[in-house]
Amino acid sequence: MSDAAPDTGPEIAFEREGSKARYVIRTEAGEAELTLSILSPTLVIADHTGVPKALEGKGYAWALLQRLLADARSEGFKIVPLCPYVNAQRARHPDWAELFAT
Repeated sequence: MSDAAPDTGPEIAFEREGSKARYVIRTEAGEAELTLSILSPTLVIADHTGVPKALEGKGYAWALLQRLLADARSEGFKIVPLCPYVNAQRARHPDWAELFAT
């Protein structure tokens, strides 16, 4: 997973410690995050997306998910969508099917 920030939108950091990782957006109102469990170089679990109440409705969860999808495309890994938000968005976007483990 890449440490580079996206070209537009909020700055998203990628942090990894062993098999656990997260994408995070830091703001004065708190941190929005999408957490991962890394099973292998080709398979990750999207565990949880969390956005503080003060940041809800501002597109932070969407931005985090877009970063995960971009990294999956560029790095060739598949996503297991255990997170309800990620899974709901996957269901709404059948064109993303190739990025998810079946």
